[in-house]
Formats: sequence, C-alpha cells, structure tokens
Amino acid sequence: MVFSDRDSLWDAWGSWSECSRTCGGGASYSLRRCLSSKSCEGRNIRYRTCSNVDCPPEAGDFRTQQCSAHNDVKYQGQFYEWLPVPNDPDNPCSLRCQAKETNLIVELAPKVLDGTRCYTESLDMCISGLCQIVGCDRQLGSPVKEDNCGVCDGDGSTCRLVRGQYKSQLLANKLDDTVVVIPYGSRHVRLVLKGPDHLYLETKTLQGVKGENSLGLTGSFIVDNSSVEFQKFADKEILRIPGPLTADFTVKIHYVGVADSTVQFIFYQPIIHRWRETDFFPCSVSCGGGYQLTSAECYDMRSNRVVADQYCHYYPENIKPKPKLQECNLDPCPASDGYKQIMPYDLYHPLPRWESTPWTACSSSCGGGIQSRTVSCVEEDIQGLVSSVEEWKCMYTPRMAIVQPCNIFDCPKWLAQEWSPCTVTCGQGLRYRVVLCIDHRGMHTGGCSPKTKPHIKEECIVPTPCYKPKEKLPIEAKLPWYKQAQELEEGTAISEEPT
Repeated sequence: MVFSDRDSLWDAWGSWSECSRTCGGGASYSLRRCLSSKSCEGRNIRYRTCSNVDCPPEAGDFRTQQCSAHNDVKYQGQFYEWLPVPNDPDNPCSLRCQAKETNLIVELAPKVLDGTRCYTESLDMCISGLCQIVGCDRQLGSPVKEDNCGVCDGDGSTCRLVRGQYKSQLLANKLDDTVVVIPYGSRHVRLVLKGPDHLYLETKTLQGVKGENSLGLTGSFIVDNSSVEFQKFADKEILRIPGPLTADFTVKIHYVGVADSTVQFIFYQPIIHRWRETDFFPCSVSCGGGYQLTSAECYDMRSNRVVADQYCHYYPENIKPKPKLQECNLDPCPASDGYKQIMPYDLYHPLPRWESTPWTACSSSCGGGIQSRTVSCVEEDIQGLVSSVEEWKCMYTPRMAIVQPCNIFDCPKWLAQEWSPCTVTCGQGLRYRVVLCIDHRGMHTGGCSPKTKPHIKEECIVPTPCYKPKEKLPIEAKLPWYKQAQELEEGTAISEEPT
C-alpha cells in the first residue's frame, strides 16, 4: 500500500469502540494519533454504524428514553414527565423535550446520544451532535434508498400501485359502507374524503385480532402498531399511513350528510403470493436412463407456506416458471434386475414434506432454556387436502429439529451509575447515584432481585473547612440534588439501605 505524505504523518487507525446502542442502529468510532510534531491534515476520528438489528417493540423509542431519564430530576423546583419533541428542523440532534400536559419545551441536553435518529421517518442518525446521512443499507454516507415496496435499492417489482375512487351511495337503511380493504404490508397509504361524511378504520391482525378506530380528532396515533396521521377539516378528511401495515386495514365511511361524498385512495400493495420453483422431482426410473422435472408452487410470503395456485394467478405480474427437464439415473440396470423400477411419485404432485407444530414456550425466561415441537411427514393430494404419511417418504430431505435452545441471553442485572457530586461544598453531606436493572440488550427493565440492589446514597465528606456557624447548612450544590439537600436540612437520617 502506498501512503501519501499527508497519510504518513498519522499512526495506524485503532480498534473500533463498543457500539453506542445494542439494537436499532448505533455508532462506533476509531481513533488515530498524529506522529508529527506539528498538526496533521485530516481527522483523527472516524465512525461506522453498528447494531443494525431492529429493537423489540417493548424497547420503546431511543429519544423517548433519553427524555424520560430526566423525570426524577427537578426542573426549576418541580418534577415533570418529559416527552420528546422530534423533527426539529434547526437542530435535530439536541435533546428537546416537552413536559407532559404543558406547553413547556426545554433543551435538556445539547446533544442526543450517538445513534439517535435525526428524524422520525429517516435512518439518518446523530453522531457527536451532527446529523449524518445513513442509507437503507445502514451505512454512513450511503445514498441507497428504499423503493416504494420497502426493498433497499429495489426495483419496485415486489409490490403494485393501487389507486381508485369511491363515491357514496346514500340508502335509507344504510349508515356506513366499505371504501377499500388495504392488506397487511402495504405502504404509502393516502386517502382523501371530500364531502360531509366521515372515515373510520377496522383492523384485523394475522392472528385474527380485530380492532376499530373512529378517527375522531386531528393528530398522529398508533393503530395496531402502525403510525396513522389524520387531518379533519370542515369539508374534507385526509388519512396517511406510511406503513408497512401490521394488519389488514378496512377503511369505512359513515354517512352523516345528505350530499354525496367521494374518496380518492392510493397505496402500494405487496405481492404476497409468488411463484417459487421447486427442486427436481425424483427420477422417473431407478436405472437405465430416465428424466426428472421441476415444477412451480405458489408461496405465501406472510405465512411462509405453500398455498393453492389460484392465489398467484390473482396477480398479473406473476408469471409461472416453465418446468425444467433433465436426464437422470443413466447407469445401466444390473443384469440381475433386467427392468426399470418406476419411482412411486406422480411427477405433477408436490413431494411429501415435513411440517411442524409451533414451538412450545421456553422453559426459562432468561439464562438459557429449551423448547420443543412435533414434526411429521405430510402429503398433499390434487384437491389440496393434507394428510400424514409414513416418515420414510420425507427422508429425501433432512428432518427438522424437534428441540432447540431458547432465551440464551443473560438474566437482568443491576448496573450502578457514577456517584453524583456531594450535596455540600464543605463538611459532611450526601451523594447519590442511579441504579438501574439492565437486560441483555442494555435496556432499562425489571426482574432484578431487590436483595442484591446496590445502595443509591451514602455519606460524603468534602475536605474544605466550613466557616459558617454549625446551626447553618453548608453551601448547597446546584440541581439535581437539591431535593436530597433539603432532606438533610430537615434532619432526615442518613441510611446505607437501598430505597
């Protein structure tokens, strides 16, 4: 490798630091040292993304966590419950939070933690207080974008554009009607109602759980884990859902006026049923030269199961692959046999396959456990009826495991933060620290044993002599330890026991 004069003044890059986050996309840095007695041209630090796996739903939003960390610290003498103020166009990487049920908005920190998203609907992340571009490939500075189907650097072939218009038809005995059913996984949903009537939503998850939302007021809210934006005006309503939808959404209209209403809608619907080419079927003969074919089966991308062909015929974009033919078992038949054995499978029927029941619940919630399932060999007839058959028919492919380890991550444990400054500037006082129960992802959780919790306050002595009379308190430190200093003034006993 050839180094320029500019690069030769630098030492080699050091190892990468730990990731700033355990999930959801964080940042890691590497440093290098200038070997020149003068300054070096260039930067001594570089960054890369890390932990680019989605956080579990219960983990919550990273910016929200940072705001809520200030809930137990007084602001101007009062406690507040802080909520994030996202999408600040001027400084997206400052921690601006709003006190719940008030108009009070405060910058609680000049910089959010590395890995925090700059904007709600973007992968761009804050690093050292600056917003850095992140592509859909999760790489810093990458220009790669998702297509309308949600595929990174895709060509838009995995979804289809659906647009249409609905016009209300007032009937004396009809109070509402279905406008459109938008399936699971759809993206970039937009509906505009013009007229006196009102939109509302019905949902159904893949597990069959049903829900309803009346869309009463303008605002943003969550419906079945999907973000919904709704605007209500005097003569029209606008509904936006970025997606992907986590349930089937049925948009309905409720008739409230005598005039007609129209609804225009547009969204990108995923092609969830696709043709998949099978492996070659067994050879038509056991020896002496025969042939074998492939076929195509219709595959449900949501349930990861083979379904009837009619589902794939629904999409004009789906073109069924033509069968492939090849010769097989070309070796001559043994002289003792003198005949070809015909294999017992119909070339045009699906092969027998392994099927399994869902995994049982894990035997342990953390620290490692096991879960099991039942595996059987099944066969599907021409009518699509599935029945159990002898296991030897499925032995052409490995049998699925019936036992697997689960929840192998460590159990939650206590993590003590650094001690606060002493509550006094001279003499004897108190100091405090935050003790959190942290899970294997580094997230604040529950489940730690109270018996092993480290203590959160202790005595401290500042060696500076106090020159004030004993009956007066020493000079107090500033917030956030004002509350504890007050307790000392009131004569609260100092305790080593955890609270």
